Amino acid sequence: MKSVLITGAFGGMGKAATRAFAGAGYYVFALDKRVEEGIENVCPMEVDITNEESVQNAVQRVHGMVESLDMILHFAGIYTLDSFLEMDTKDMERAFSVNVLGAMRINKFFLPMLKKGGKILITSSELAPLDPLPFTGLYAVTKSALDKYAYSLRMETQLLGISVTVLRPGAVDTGMLGVSTAALDRFCKETKLYACNAKRFKAIVDSVESRKVAPEQIAKKALKIAGKKKPRFVYHINRNPLLLLLNVLPPRLQTWIIKKVLQ
Repeated sequence: MKSVLITGAFGGMGKAATRAFAGAGYYVFALDKRVEEGIENVCPMEVDITNEESVQNAVQRVHGMVESLDMILHFAGIYTLDSFLEMDTKDMERAFSVNVLGAMRINKFFLPMLKKGGKILITSSELAPLDPLPFTGLYAVTKSALDKYAYSLRMETQLLGISVTVLRPGAVDTGMLGVSTAALDRFCKETKLYACNAKRFKAIVDSVESRKVAPEQIAKKALKIAGKKKPRFVYHINRNPLLLLLNVLPPRLQTWIIKKVLQ
């Protein structure tokens, strides 16, 4: 039986992937800060990916059960919405620790268990290659950094016979969209610099997030990638045409449009 390790395994996309891979005959090591029991072919493991000791303990536990892994899938991540001028430094540090360094910790310590010919799938965001928008800048910056990390890792691990792939989904119908709405509501109430702008931005985000896909669609794509002998570096799901259109415009025109819309 093939074995895979999934982070964020009991969140929206991660949970769908956990069920999909277990149903397809994989044995799944399901890592998350809060876990659930009772899924066949799934070993739930309570792990904090921001804590190196927690990750190393997970490595020892997994190694005690299987000799090797066929794939590592990254779905752990947090969404942050705030102004760079008003956000707490600790929130910035946490976003990088989860969204970027969390993946790095998992890959570093679990890589010795990954088979030659194994795969690493990193879930990024459709925002990663795009120019950041106001108030979502921290999330976009961390996902952009994750994309660059993934590409650099791919360049290195190809020499070891291991592939690295990035999956860039757009809006997905998970709990994170609820977090996004709550973050916007909080920001609109608490910001002292952008009160009017934030309300207009909320209307734009609500419009973008209304075009969302089910997490099972992401899981299905991950399964297809797992079955490919030589997967591509990047796969996209549910790209937003308005965001793509904005991004092809010159930076000066982008900033002018955003200013006109939000002021």
